[in-house]
Amino acid sequence: MKNISNPDELQRIDTLYENISTLIEKARESASKTISTTEVYCKYGIGKFIIENELDGKYRASYGKQTLRILSDKLTDKYGNGWSVESLTLCRKFYSVYSKIVNTVYEIGDSLTNNPTIPNFNLSWSHYLILMRIDNHEERHFYEIETFNQNWSVRQLQRQVSSSLYERLALSRNKDEVLRLANEGQTIEKPTDLLKNPLTLEFLGLKPDSSYSENKLEEIIINKLQMFLLELGKGFLFESRQKRFTFDEDNFYVDLVFYNRLLQCYVLIDLKTDKLTHQDLGQMQMYVNYFDRYIKQEHERPTIGILLCKTKSDSLVKLTLPKDANIYAQQYALCLPDKKLLKEKLKEWISEYEEYNKNI
Repeated sequence: MKNISNPDELQRIDTLYENISTLIEKARESASKTISTTEVYCKYGIGKFIIENELDGKYRASYGKQTLRILSDKLTDKYGNGWSVESLTLCRKFYSVYSKIVNTVYEIGDSLTNNPTIPNFNLSWSHYLILMRIDNHEERHFYEIETFNQNWSVRQLQRQVSSSLYERLALSRNKDEVLRLANEGQTIEKPTDLLKNPLTLEFLGLKPDSSYSENKLEEIIINKLQMFLLELGKGFLFESRQKRFTFDEDNFYVDLVFYNRLLQCYVLIDLKTDKLTHQDLGQMQMYVNYFDRYIKQEHERPTIGILLCKTKSDSLVKLTLPKDANIYAQQYALCLPDKKLLKEKLKEWISEYEEYNKNI
C-alpha cells in the first residue's frame, strides 16, 4: 500500500482513529456496565424465587437448607461454579433487604425499562455485597448515592463504610441535614459541608501513640494524596505544599493548599500534631486574610482555613476567632473509629436535638 505523505491527510486519519477508538472504549465500558447491572437484577430475582418457594412450602430452617443444597448442585451442574449455597443465601438476603424498599413482581426484562415498580440498581454486585450488610436504610441509601455519584470502586466503598463516613458527616450537621444526607448524599454548598467529625487518616500508617513531626505528617499525606483527597471529600483539587507568600519582606508558608471546585474557593490546611493554640488560630486567620486580599479573584468565594489537629479546645476556638471567621479546627484520627460507638452517639445526638426542638 502506498504511504501517505500529505500532513493534512495523516491528521485526518489520526482524528478518525481517535474518534473510533473513543467510541469502542465507550461501547466496551457500556457493555461491561450492562452485564454488571443485569447480574444484579438476576440475583435479585433469584432471591425472590427462593423466598417465595420458602413461603409456599411453609418454610422451616432444615427444609430451607436442604432446598438450597439441592438447588446449588443442580445449578452448578448446568452453569458451572458460582452457585454455591453461600451465593444463593446472599441472593436471598439481597432480595430480603431491597424488597422492603420496593415490593414488586420481578421480571428481568423490566430492568431495561423505566418501570417505577422495579428497584433502581446501578452498581455492581460486589458493591451490593457491602451495602446489604448495612442495616440502617438511611445509611445504606447514603452510601449508594455517593458510590454512584463519586464512582467509588468496591475498595473505596469498603473503606468509607469502615471509616463510618455517614456517622462522621452526620455528627457535623443538624438533624435536617442528616435527613438530607440520606436522601441526597453529601451536598457541598457551604464551608461546614466539608467537615467530618473526626477526619480519619488511618491509611497514613501512623500509630496513634507514635511520635512524629508536622513535616513527616505532611510528607506522608503527599505520598498518600489520592487517599487523602478521598477522605477530604467532594470537589477538592490539590495545588501545592508549603505554599510561600511574602508580606513586608517576611516569608510565610501554608502547609497544604487546595481548591474546591464546588465551592469555588481556596482551602488552606495547616497541620498540627500537638494541641491547638490560639497562636495557631491567629496564624491561620492571617493566611486566610492574605489569600482573600491578594490571591482570590472577584468571582470566587472567600478562602476557607482548616487547622488539622490532634486535639483542640472548642472553647478556645470560639473565644479566639470572630463569629464570622471562615476558619475551622478539625481533629484527625489515625485509626478507624468505633462504628458502634459513633452510631450510639449519633442516635443520642438526634434524640437530644428532637427533645430540644419540642421545648422551643
